[in-house]
Amino acid sequence: MEFRELGRTGERVPEIGLGTWLYTGGESTIRRAVDLGANLIDTAESYGTEDDVGHAIIKFRNEVFLATKVSPEHFRYNDVIKAADDSLRRLRTDYIDLYQLHWPNPNIPIGETIRAVEKLVEEGKVRNIGVSNFSVAQLQEAESSLSRNRIVSNQVLYSLVNREIETDLIPYCQEHHVTIIAYSPLAQGFSNITLRDRTGVLRSITREIGHTEAQVALNWVICHNSVVAIPKTSSVSHVEENCGASGWRLSPEYMARLNSAFPD
Repeated sequence: MEFRELGRTGERVPEIGLGTWLYTGGESTIRRAVDLGANLIDTAESYGTEDDVGHAIIKFRNEVFLATKVSPEHFRYNDVIKAADDSLRRLRTDYIDLYQLHWPNPNIPIGETIRAVEKLVEEGKVRNIGVSNFSVAQLQEAESSLSRNRIVSNQVLYSLVNREIETDLIPYCQEHHVTIIAYSPLAQGFSNITLRDRTGVLRSITREIGHTEAQVALNWVICHNSVVAIPKTSSVSHVEENCGASGWRLSPEYMARLNSAFPD
């Protein structure tokens, strides 16, 4: 497994992690992911999987880079503090490696939310601050509200068939050292990608380089600078396949063929 720096923290995270929306894989799938180096385990209070994740990692918490999210309806100062404490309890841990603001909430001043998250950092309950589904303007507003910390990541939808962030968000995050965490990098069901592959490019590349179609699609995502991916799965075999997308790179020729076959 290859690793990349998270923002400018000096901390390394795998370029392939594990998303846990609708997760049912128990300890075995997470354990296998961690064994393969995919130790970035992502959840959220709204997923309803924090308790399952916490139970699964309790024996090897120190091997996991644990990320979770606070829901936008909890963005008031006191609500953020309570939500974090509730997440810590469900996750059976005393710190969160990456605490993310799950969606923007225009009805609550972002400065109030940021003050609460910085308080959590000060208390040692949170190690790094991230956001999710923030546009460039929303990210800039959040960054301007910080007093002593940095936003190190933005978790957003990104795959061969969801390329909107390439216009402005990826360039901004690359310039400002904000890691993109790509969720649904296999498009919430790989058939959503293969159905768009009308010329069979994925199948052709697979035959030529000996990786699976899913591995090619995942490698395309992480070939972009400052991007890591967190495909969700509850299956050990799919974790193993997904991790096989790391440690190699598509050639510029293959990237160009895929970009042409799956235009933004």
